Amino acid sequence: MLRQYLVGAIASICNIAIHALVMVLVIKAARIADELVTTYQTLRLTAVMIAAVTVLMIAHLTEVLVWSLIYAVFDVAPEGADIVYFAFVNYTTLGYGDVTPVERWHLLGPMTAMNGVLLFGWSTAVIFEVLRMTLMAGGDGEKSGWAR
Repeated sequence: MLRQYLVGAIASICNIAIHALVMVLVIKAARIADELVTTYQTLRLTAVMIAAVTVLMIAHLTEVLVWSLIYAVFDVAPEGADIVYFAFVNYTTLGYGDVTPVERWHLLGPMTAMNGVLLFGWSTAVIFEVLRMTLMAGGDGEKSGWAR
């Protein structure tokens, strides 16, 4: 059981590190989009949100691939299972139940789900902060909410 916790913790820490680094990219993408489109508030807000959410979605895909790699390295999924699909189902807490981990790795599914829930929550908080900062900036250039 300790081995499962250790492997799950390592995968989770890798994903937290990825997510932390991506937060820098989200802020940069939001700033760039904010600077590119300043005339119309609606267009500016749309561009900033598309940029931020796109970067976050790429981060989540990368994090699912980290779990897929862990599943492959440690033979977590049953023979013939699609490990990327299995990782997505666990990470998103969808839980179809059509693929389950092999008995000796049964804790990695819930650990993957816990990691996904936490990172989705973090992403949600960042999306709202980007929205808030973009609205605060208001397009006038003087009272920009974006810290440089």
